[in-house]
Amino acid sequence: MSPERARAIRAWQDAVFESEMARTDDALVEYLGLTLTIPPQVQPITGMSDLLGEAVRDEVREADRVLDMGTGSGVNAILAAAVSDDVVAVDVNPYAVDAARKNAESNGVASNVRVLEGDLFTSVDGAFDLVVFDPPFRWFAPRDLRERSTTDEDYETLTGFFRDVGQYLTPDGRILLFFGTSGDVGYLHELIRRAGFAAEKLRTRSRTKDGLDVEYFTYRLRRPR
Repeated sequence: MSPERARAIRAWQDAVFESEMARTDDALVEYLGLTLTIPPQVQPITGMSDLLGEAVRDEVREADRVLDMGTGSGVNAILAAAVSDDVVAVDVNPYAVDAARKNAESNGVASNVRVLEGDLFTSVDGAFDLVVFDPPFRWFAPRDLRERSTTDEDYETLTGFFRDVGQYLTPDGRILLFFGTSGDVGYLHELIRRAGFAAEKLRTRSRTKDGLDVEYFTYRLRRPR
């Protein structure tokens, strides 16, 4: 990534941070058939969120045990729980954990979702057929707990995920991963290669902002057969 592009992305992140700092009330959001209450301390739904949400709806099987890593408002766990009755949702942000529990209840799937507070896999046991991950994919240091959902200093979280996720997948397990070229896609691909996964792009959408072209996408990752 060129220094000019990195500076522009840093400016985007600063603008998002300032905008989110100004948000002080809960947001009521209608999204993919769900009604979600999202407090100001939790990452909101964005215009690209459906790239992962729709992939979750298409991917989950009734027999799957599902892990939603970094669940935020609980949205992807709730979508998964409409199909599977064994969904675990994890977030490091206690406000997100509380929001995910309440949203699962209000959307009628609380009995199918267990929401845990933890950093990556620290609270998780057992193996999963499907892991869903919407990681922070900008490499800056977060300035508060909420910004941890979008920034990951030196990619510590992303690196840790790929280091450990294989221990929590069934032999035929799959990963749905959301990412974008406002992050370091080259490093992501290196992590995927090191972890021994093959990547298939399921959904993609591009946008141009401040003269920069950005692509967002959802990958399905699995071990080569």
